[in-house]
Amino acid sequence: MAILNICSCYPKLPTNPKLHTLHQASSFTLPTTQQISLNPVEPSRNTFISLTESLSKATFLALLSASLFFTSDPALAFKGGGPYGAGVTRGQDLTAKDFSGKTLIRQDFKTSILRQANFKGAKLLGASFFDADLTGADLSDSDLRGADFSLANVTKANLSNANLEGALTTGNTSFKESIIQGADFTDVPLREDQREYLCKIADGVNPVTGNATRETLLCE
Repeated sequence: MAILNICSCYPKLPTNPKLHTLHQASSFTLPTTQQISLNPVEPSRNTFISLTESLSKATFLALLSASLFFTSDPALAFKGGGPYGAGVTRGQDLTAKDFSGKTLIRQDFKTSILRQANFKGAKLLGASFFDADLTGADLSDSDLRGADFSLANVTKANLSNANLEGALTTGNTSFKESIIQGADFTDVPLREDQREYLCKIADGVNPVTGNATRETLLCE
């Protein structure tokens, strides 16, 4: 009992205000990750993603607009034939097809069958007849400047008054039994045997260029 009385009578120590203040100051709460961003690159990343999405949408809309533009204009729709002739003419059977008077610049007739086809008066600048069969075709009065007849079969064709300036005729191109009166063969790289053969039947003057057929073939 004596001990209890001594404890109860012992005076309480006064509270030190400085220590109390220090305790309050040390009892702060760390901010959460929601309060402070630990990744300073995050805003830049979000901006980059937004910019990429905007560019992707813009690119898609541009491609869609271009597609609708070319589809709506048949003259600009390229279907594998050429920039002027939209129909597919490569590797096709076009026997006796009528192309007379048509504009078929740089048209692609590669490996096509063009037997008895009618190209009379057609504009065929730069057209490709590579490995095509033009047996009996009518190419009279046509513009064939720069056309490619490499490996083509041009036997029994009508080339009267045709302008073949700069045309390609390398390989096994054959003009056997063709009509070449008035045709212009200026700068056409013919094999010597083909040149000799054509010189035997060459005659006339081209009405457009004014060049004699024999002169353009360099006949003696």
